[in-house]
Amino acid sequence: MTVAVGYARVSTHEQGTSGLGLEAQRRTIQKEAARRGWTLKRVFDDVGSGKRRDGRPGLQAALDAVESGEADVLVAAKGDRLSRSLLHFIELIERSARHGWALVTLDAGMDTTTPHGKAMAQVAGVFAELERELIAERTREALAVKKALGVKLGRPVAMPKEVRRRIERMRGRGLGWTDIARRLNTDGVPTAQGGQRWYPSTVRAMFVERQAQARRPRRARGEE
Repeated sequence: MTVAVGYARVSTHEQGTSGLGLEAQRRTIQKEAARRGWTLKRVFDDVGSGKRRDGRPGLQAALDAVESGEADVLVAAKGDRLSRSLLHFIELIERSARHGWALVTLDAGMDTTTPHGKAMAQVAGVFAELERELIAERTREALAVKKALGVKLGRPVAMPKEVRRRIERMRGRGLGWTDIARRLNTDGVPTAQGGQRWYPSTVRAMFVERQAQARRPRRARGEE
């Protein structure tokens, strides 16, 4: 028996209070689960703009359910309810493939329970990797230009090696930036500047810079 969890989101607190937007999404998810003979364990939801992924506990709970093995499928009525970012949506598709759960969005026709959907996920993964490489390349080029102009780039970063390695290990296991930031915050790991709050963008920027450093020749890094 396939077990599914659903996810619904509305963008304003007014919509959340009225319940109309969330209820319509829930009904759509429930109807599809019944049609396929799935056991729908729960429909998680969030109320808010969705601009900050770490501010969506409902989505995180839904992801925890599929990644812990409590459910096999994550279903959303609309793809833009999961994310307004194409890159993040593709990262979710990749994540489902890595961890062995299925992702279904009813409006966009994304369904990784089917061979066609799995093929689409593989193609999406190729473009996601290309986008990440382009971002890293643009970052390296921008830093090189600033360095050539004599610009001092930021404050000194005193990140312990064990923290860097921990982030790299978590990324190597397929965790997303939001998950890594959440785990560091839960464990009380201080940031490079001694702060107490990690954000997905902070983790990603540090990881990209670390990868760029690793690619540079040792002499360029000031090593003998």
